[in-house]
Amino acid sequence: MGELYQGKITRGVGGFYYVFVPLKDQMYECRAKGSFRNDNIRPLVGDDVEIQIISQESATGNIDRILPRKSALVRPAVANVDQAMVIFSVKKPDLSLNLLDRMLIHIMQQNLPAFLCLNKADLDENGMGRQIAAAYEAAGYPVYCISALKDADVERVRVRLMGKTTTVAGPSGVGKSTLINRLQHSTQMETGEVSKKLSRGKHTTRHSQLIPVDQNSYILDTPGFGSLELFDLEKEDLAACYSEFTPYAGECKFTGCTHTHEPVCGVKDALAQGKISKIRYETYRTLYEELAGRQRKYDKERSYI
Repeated sequence: MGELYQGKITRGVGGFYYVFVPLKDQMYECRAKGSFRNDNIRPLVGDDVEIQIISQESATGNIDRILPRKSALVRPAVANVDQAMVIFSVKKPDLSLNLLDRMLIHIMQQNLPAFLCLNKADLDENGMGRQIAAAYEAAGYPVYCISALKDADVERVRVRLMGKTTTVAGPSGVGKSTLINRLQHSTQMETGEVSKKLSRGKHTTRHSQLIPVDQNSYILDTPGFGSLELFDLEKEDLAACYSEFTPYAGECKFTGCTHTHEPVCGVKDALAQGKISKIRYETYRTLYEELAGRQRKYDKERSYI
């Protein structure tokens, strides 16, 4: 057996795995050993692996071993992710707080810390982007108001990525691919053109791929999405996803207070006193009603069985 080199799977397409080997500063096209399939082991994007190089000239090899995973996500199916970078634009397209909170809840359910990039800050003429940034910072999320085309902003974000594998989430058209291209210097992603008619971006990411920022830092980009159903969440659990509610929930009169219609509610009192952001609370109310409506529909269907 030849010498083994440690690398990271950056992409998997049609049975081929593309492995970046820092020691060689090169990407290799690899096949996985048959024993993985026999043992029902599936290599994942983000896996740290050992490969045997077949040909340096053609940059090909075989994956010999998958190193122990420190984490694995189900959606998307990736390994060894440290944090999530959520990218939205202030304008063009307008920021959807409903979608933003859905994404943050989805990330929270996978036990990942998250930070927020509000792109196209140069279009924030009425200051709404700054208000949103303040609301989410108060909820415990680091927020970067940036313009992806400005070097100083890109460097601020780059520091946050150092030494980590960061998954990226965000709707189309917000400048996600532009920012990722600025953060790394090798594999250039296709950048989509925002549709003038719909003011929405065309989906440009067709598969999950891990992009090296440097030898120890990676960005994971996954196919874009414009909606996210809260399938795995009950309405009673939603308030726990809003950490700024927690200090005031103990002042509610009723156990299991929903913070929506109850007469004595610590969360609503804190809202009235400006201690909780109205922006965040209104999105909570919208999502709560959606979950409650889903439960009523389910109960009604069950009554006919």
